[in-house]
Amino acid sequence: MDKQLFGVDRLEEFVESVLIGQGVATDHARICSQRMIEADLRGMHGHGIFRLPPYCQRLEAGGYNLRPDIKIKRETPVSAIVDGDNGLGQVVVTQAVELAIQKAKENGMAWVGICNSNHAGAGGVYAAMALPHDLISMYMAIGNANHMPPWGGVDLLLSTNPIAFAIPTGKEPSIVLDIATTNASYGKVKVAAQKGEAFPVGWMVDKKGKTLTDPKRIKDGFLLPIGDYKGYGLNFVIGTLAGVLNTAAFGSAVIDFNKDFITPTNSGQLIFTMRPDLFRDLAEFKNEMDMRIQEIRNSTPMEGADPIRLPGEMALKREQDMRSKGVPVAGPVLLQLREIAHKLELPDCLDDMP
Repeated sequence: MDKQLFGVDRLEEFVESVLIGQGVATDHARICSQRMIEADLRGMHGHGIFRLPPYCQRLEAGGYNLRPDIKIKRETPVSAIVDGDNGLGQVVVTQAVELAIQKAKENGMAWVGICNSNHAGAGGVYAAMALPHDLISMYMAIGNANHMPPWGGVDLLLSTNPIAFAIPTGKEPSIVLDIATTNASYGKVKVAAQKGEAFPVGWMVDKKGKTLTDPKRIKDGFLLPIGDYKGYGLNFVIGTLAGVLNTAAFGSAVIDFNKDFITPTNSGQLIFTMRPDLFRDLAEFKNEMDMRIQEIRNSTPMEGADPIRLPGEMALKREQDMRSKGVPVAGPVLLQLREIAHKLELPDCLDDMP
């Protein structure tokens, strides 16, 4: 089955109704559905509605706390540790980001670490939450399964450990950089494998270090870090800051949520927010950001290359396109979603075209 397009509101309502049907509180279901579809809108389909079936598996197994007591463990005017109490990752991280935004607006900057969380989806979604408040933000997280060994090793002790930044601008689109510290996120790998598409060279290698492109051998492969040993080093530092510093899982303590649907994952994330006016006038900063963006965009491309793009530019174009034409849902995912919906006897099972 080919992919089908659905309206944003319909997909958000569908995800929300599925989660409520699984026992999730209405307000938490709404937050989770919004973050998931926002990921789809940015083109991060490995963190969007694609994730709903495995979330449902974990919900059915009792792996989430449906009524978490999300609380602050330690706090100063510019920092906090948020304990997610094994709640849905999207809900836990959203609350932590809101806290960081509040603290930065009041005190100039804030660093909020998170423990006892769960998989929360696309990092750029959370970094971008600070933009309407004219704040610079940085997000880091430890992935929820280890798919990469240390550089030169074979033991799977590291995950994709993403990092995201969001920087406000004036008239130009804001800068949003959202990357895994592996050449491909595991969500992207899983999407390709589900479609039966060969992996591009550079995504994975086998235990002997040979290139792996066969989607049927996904379980035999290691992810490769961006920039070789440099990406490995960045991956480790993110694990330290989002894991060790937060008392969250890192290294061998990471629970593979693709296989274990019951054990609490103790996932770790962090969000840093900052007011630009700590360093210079906000209007001047945003004006110069516009000028530098235009300078970069208008620079000369190499012969035969595409026009120069800025971080987040394509994601914004994808979002605009999907909001007008619909969000694509791949055929295999749609079949899974319909099966879940029929099982829960939902009024909308996505059986018809929007």
